[in-house]
Amino acid sequence: MAMTVREAFEKGTQTFNAHDIDGFTSVLADDVLYQAPGGISGQGKAACAQFFAGWFTAFPDAHVEVHALHVTGDVAVEQGTFTGTHDGVLHSPAGDIPPTGRPVTVGYTQVLHFSDGQHVSFNLMYDRLLLLEQLGLIPAPLAG
Repeated sequence: MAMTVREAFEKGTQTFNAHDIDGFTSVLADDVLYQAPGGISGQGKAACAQFFAGWFTAFPDAHVEVHALHVTGDVAVEQGTFTGTHDGVLHSPAGDIPPTGRPVTVGYTQVLHFSDGQHVSFNLMYDRLLLLEQLGLIPAPLAG
């Protein structure tokens, strides 16, 4: 029997936090689609695994904390916080960002679609500007 949406979601989150890319890909459909800020997108298990594993490389202590999960049918909307220390190269649409050693804490929202207990699409949304500010790559706004 296929996993429920909630079970597949929880396994995806647990394996992400464990940096278990094989476990993570076990809940992906073969033709999974993903989108992320900066025009990042791709299709297929290998491409999706590479995208998410890139976060483990850039932030070896990467962790997500889910604050809310809303499930309706085969769609889940996740709200959470990503934390990590930038100790590895971060691949971005604008080029590679060398390690800064800085910690980041960035809120995100993700819309996930499921079919037969597998993730078939991800649409990840987060504040890229805030991430770049926390990495020290652009000036943070003045406190006022």
